[in-house]
Parts: sequence; structure tokens; C-alpha cells
Amino acid sequence: MKFTKMKNKADIQRSWVLIDAKDQIFGRLITKVATILRGKDKVYWTPTIDCGDYVVIINASQAKFTGNKMEAKNYYTHSGHFGSTKTHKMSDMLENSPEKLYKLATRGMLPKTKLGKEIIKKLKVYKGDTHPHTAQIKEL
Repeated sequence: MKFTKMKNKADIQRSWVLIDAKDQIFGRLITKVATILRGKDKVYWTPTIDCGDYVVIINASQAKFTGNKMEAKNYYTHSGHFGSTKTHKMSDMLENSPEKLYKLATRGMLPKTKLGKEIIKKLKVYKGDTHPHTAQIKEL
């Protein structure tokens, strides 16, 4: 009888993935990113181990949005005090801080545990086409 071998942290080899968000649909891009971050695209995926890769997204402000999400979709923040709920439109978030928008959308697709908090740290988002991770990313 054969048993499945489970990987541990020492056996994981991480790589860096560069994704250009220019002219890509936002939601489909985020699902790809969440899959890569989680490591579900690898053969040795283990649900209890962080076995995903690092992801660098460039041109974050140039993604496409379908429908009328730019005008209709809102994000809410609350500090815990009465009357402190703030509303942020998606269009404003894309202009001012696309990094925050990408992290919020990706975080929603990851586990809501300590593992999910560790996984989201591997996501790097940049508004323009330059990034400081050129040494880590291997060009093919």
C-alpha cells in the first residue's frame, strides 16, 4: 500500500512570480494570484503548510474591471468606535492605493487563520512597472 508523503517547511522551494496586471481583468487576476500564493498549483500542496511562491504584481493601477464596479462597489473600514465607519469607493482606492485594493481582494480568497496572515505577506504590489525585486526574479 502506498501512502502520500506530506511535505514540511524544510522541503519547500519558493520561487518568485512576476505578473503584469496591465489590461487583465481584476477578479481573474486575483484568483490566479491567490492560487499561486497558496501553492495549490504545485504537486506537493499540503493544506497545513505554506508552500506557495512569492508574487510581484506590477502596473496594478491599469487592470480592467467589468460591469459598473468602479462606481458601485464600496469598501468599508471601522475602527471599533461608534460612528467611525468609513466608505471608500473602488475607483478612489485604485487611484490612491491600488496596493491596498489588491491585498484586500486577495486576502478574501485566503484562509482566515494564522496561515492566511503568513501567506498574504508574500504578495508585493506596485502601482507602476518598476519594482525592487529584480534580483529575486529569474528571467526565462
